[in-house]
Amino acid sequence: MRSDNVTKGSERAPNRSLFYALGYTPEELERPLIGVVSAHSEIVPGHMNLDKIAEAVKAGVQMAGGTPILIPAIGVCDGIAMGHVGMKYSLASRELICDSVETMLMAHQLDGLVLVPNCDKIVPGMVMAAVRMDVPAVVCSGGPMLAGSYGGEEVSLSKMFEAVGAYKAGMITDEQLEDCTCNCCPSCGSCSGMYTANSMNCLTETIGMSLPGSGTIPAVMSARLRLAKEAGERVMDLLKADIKPSDIITEKAIENAMRTDMAIGCSTNTILHLTAIAHAAGHDIDLARLDAYGRKTPQICKLNPASSVFITDLNDVGGIPAVMKELAKGG
Repeated sequence: MRSDNVTKGSERAPNRSLFYALGYTPEELERPLIGVVSAHSEIVPGHMNLDKIAEAVKAGVQMAGGTPILIPAIGVCDGIAMGHVGMKYSLASRELICDSVETMLMAHQLDGLVLVPNCDKIVPGMVMAAVRMDVPAVVCSGGPMLAGSYGGEEVSLSKMFEAVGAYKAGMITDEQLEDCTCNCCPSCGSCSGMYTANSMNCLTETIGMSLPGSGTIPAVMSARLRLAKEAGERVMDLLKADIKPSDIITEKAIENAMRTDMAIGCSTNTILHLTAIAHAAGHDIDLARLDAYGRKTPQICKLNPASSVFITDLNDVGGIPAVMKELAKGG
């Protein structure tokens, strides 16, 4: 195992002494060391529940015979960063996340990874790191936010921006603006519309780096915790079978992701991220081919903000596996 470089033999006794300082036992150091990379923070709504997700992942790793090691990652909330100089830092943070995951993996010689992101640049940054390092890895996101409520209808964050325009035009009152402000984002999770975060979580599921349901199970549901435990167990299966991201993120898997992108009407930002992931995997995307896929692949889900149907509704009818099944029917 890669971790033998920091746990085995007399020359690694100093390394082991530092693991013992952390409270690890000799028995734990005999097992594979699995990094659980969590972007939990108190500044991103999509990440405020990741401490619970990461703990469930750790439980799954332990149940399957591994030693989980929690590692932090940064994450920018694109919404809070919007409208000021912070906008310039969001996309750049993807590379910082990718590099930091690589740094922690290589510096500590971990055997595998479970990546726990949720929002816009964090998901692709972690996936890029996994395929670049090519160690057994599973992504387990934090899940989408529930839809909000305003004016008698279900809404998402985009309604908030519309409300600002309506307020400035004198179409709504101070009280109505505050009503929307307090109720459009009602829970933890990635913002409830088919924005970049939910798009990338769905495509990560399609491409094969996360388990079925990872893209659509709501953040507040206990099914999300069960999924996290399964992800912890699954990374141990991948390690035993020596299945790496390069075995998963194939040219065909990337095509599946691009076609699913068209079928569910993902954020256009997915092109920034899919091209980067594909490049890291050694399968550069030809944009002309992507255009051809778009012309031939039907849009079979019209989700908020393009409609009043939400990603949680998609989850209720089978989620991404149901979409892929429909695409498979059409060849």
